[in-house]
Amino acid sequence: MGNAPVELRGFRIWKGYLDGPAQAGLVAALRPVLKAAPLFRPVTPRGQAMSVRMTSAGELGWVTDRKGYRYEALHPSGTSWPAIPDAVLAIWAGVTGLERMPDSCLINYYGADARMSLHQDKDEEDYSWPVVSVSLGDDGLFRIGNTTRGGKTDSIWLGSGDVVVMGGDARLTYHGIDRIRFGSSRLLPKGGRINLTLRVAS
Repeated sequence: MGNAPVELRGFRIWKGYLDGPAQAGLVAALRPVLKAAPLFRPVTPRGQAMSVRMTSAGELGWVTDRKGYRYEALHPSGTSWPAIPDAVLAIWAGVTGLERMPDSCLINYYGADARMSLHQDKDEEDYSWPVVSVSLGDDGLFRIGNTTRGGKTDSIWLGSGDVVVMGGDARLTYHGIDRIRFGSSRLLPKGGRINLTLRVAS
């Protein structure tokens, strides 16, 4: 699956890691997850609705509301998060080589006007574990900054099937999605982009 990764500011990016059938299989594996834990629109601690919709799989799910950013054991509906599909765990194993499996998989859905401002993934207990990002569907313009706010940034388009590993010195680098090239993929029937981020949260 895929070629050797390219490096950008310490991020390892596998372009085309998942081929077409693998992408379709992953979407099929996610359908029961989304049925058991429906997407919801989160609110930041300041009360601003985010433009992405999200849910999670695994022992813990990442949430945000007026109480702050954190991991919780239950979906906002009160039900447990469904298990992370084996096909998703296989990607983690393939790109990290780690025996330790993630205990959280955040699932973000980006519609035509969705974006994610520059941020750090820092709600986990141990930053020595990487974060693995999987892109499905429409292209997203991924921007990578620095370990502190400000300064020069670099951008790269992430397409369906691309996988990114954020680890080592780049683990706390600021990153985000500036825009979606809506309709650039036919993978998702209604368009848009699904991003999976695998983390060791606890």
